[in-house]
Amino acid sequence: MACPHLEYRESDGDRSFDTARAFCTVAGEFVQPVHADICNERYGLDPESDCEILREHAGTEWDE
Repeated sequence: MACPHLEYRESDGDRSFDTARAFCTVAGEFVQPVHADICNERYGLDPESDCEILREHAGTEWDE
């Protein structure tokens, strides 16, 4: 399942975008498209284990 904390927004409140941009509600900011790939589980990535923003928010340590 894709990350529930990812939203696509068509503006930042001050200006409108031609294309909706990825916004992380955990970080409270727009994220790069490559980061949205993690959120959308592309290329076999998993938000729970591969997203540094979500892991930091949850207090999860990285495996060595």
